[in-house]
Amino acid sequence: MKIKTILPATVIALLALAAVPVAPSAPDFSPLTATLTPGIWRGEFTVNEDKVPFNFELKGDQLIVHNGSRRDTFPVRQQADGQIFVGMNTYDAALIARIESPGRLVGQYTSLLPKLKSGALPFVAEAGKDWRFVEPGHDVAPKADLTGKWNIHSITKDLGSTDQVGLLKQEGNRLTGVIMTVVGDSRELEGTVQGDQFFLSGFSGPSPFFVKGRITEDGTLDGAIELGIYRNIKIEARKRDTDLPDPYKLTYLKDGRKTIDFSFPDLTGKIVSPHDEKYRGKVTIIEIIGSWCPNCTDQTRFLAPWFAANRQRGVEAIAVGFEQEDNFAYAQKTLGKLKDFFGIQYDIVFGGINDKKIATQKLDGLNFMAAFPTTIILDRKGEVREIYTGYTGTVTGKYYDDYVKKFNQLLDQLIAEPDPYAAAPRQASAPAASAVNDAVLAAVP
Repeated sequence: MKIKTILPATVIALLALAAVPVAPSAPDFSPLTATLTPGIWRGEFTVNEDKVPFNFELKGDQLIVHNGSRRDTFPVRQQADGQIFVGMNTYDAALIARIESPGRLVGQYTSLLPKLKSGALPFVAEAGKDWRFVEPGHDVAPKADLTGKWNIHSITKDLGSTDQVGLLKQEGNRLTGVIMTVVGDSRELEGTVQGDQFFLSGFSGPSPFFVKGRITEDGTLDGAIELGIYRNIKIEARKRDTDLPDPYKLTYLKDGRKTIDFSFPDLTGKIVSPHDEKYRGKVTIIEIIGSWCPNCTDQTRFLAPWFAANRQRGVEAIAVGFEQEDNFAYAQKTLGKLKDFFGIQYDIVFGGINDKKIATQKLDGLNFMAAFPTTIILDRKGEVREIYTGYTGTVTGKYYDDYVKKFNQLLDQLIAEPDPYAAAPRQASAPAASAVNDAVLAAVP
């Protein structure tokens, strides 16, 4: 399967937010009085000439999107004009639809970014349909089992030759999986295999992700990936045990440097630097993110509860947000929403516009910011001990487990090191990060 180099962390999110015309920035809400059929629904986005399906459940004032085993919950509100408004939580986007009947919605996926003037992604949805691509009773026997690890290759005019990895699981006609790039993953995808055709789709807040293709006679895959309205990428894939470049080696310090330097305003306007007294002698985690970026929010979903459970052990953290507008007031809104949604207890600062070249210039000491997110870990002396590019979520299985294991091992090691600025050595008495981590992950929103 040839998959395009659209970095899920960067692109999927950008598409999500760049997909539609501007909706009212401050809609007037009234109580949700219209009767909508509760239970399972099936929706379809129109992306280019394709119909991209997604499934969701309406439960009270909540819309719960289903993608394989993943569930994402969004609040449903009714606007004064009678349309429903479903904000995409931390993403500056929404589903806005009119109620044609208790069991039918017609609307569009819309960006709320003030300056965006792109086209919309129309959608329709109907209640009572729990299927995704193929109506029950119409399945065609699959000609192959796609379960396994796939080397996905694509060639694009703007990005050249690129590689990604697909992890697929097939049970009968049902197909689920995830696509990984050097910056993260696509989140969980769900679909089907019909004869020699396969389809996968995903929608979890950012713009829809759609994969389609054909199983060839030699067992390879030919197809395409569509992301929002911007990309239609031809792909090829071979079943092969292959991996992506080492995420611990993509971004590194420039020669002669031992740390990074920056000074950015927090959400109150106070200037924050990793060299401030607050971080002196502390192990400090620096998370380079954007509220628009799904891999960033997945990484925050991991880090926020981890930090809450471990902060008393001599750990601090700073999230540096690069947003879709180089505007402090806008960043206060978007990063403030992120802080509230995940219950973040560490500092959040605004770095500027979401451009990797600009981020590289502002994060003095790095060779290059390869992706959002990037996690930088400083020891008690303030020196960089690790830089990790991207983030692979729970759906990636062993990749996620390996990341969590290495993260906890390094943090335990650094926390155990003596504070070079303390009058006397610290006495370690708190439990290890790995032990604390297991207890908090189940409570993540």
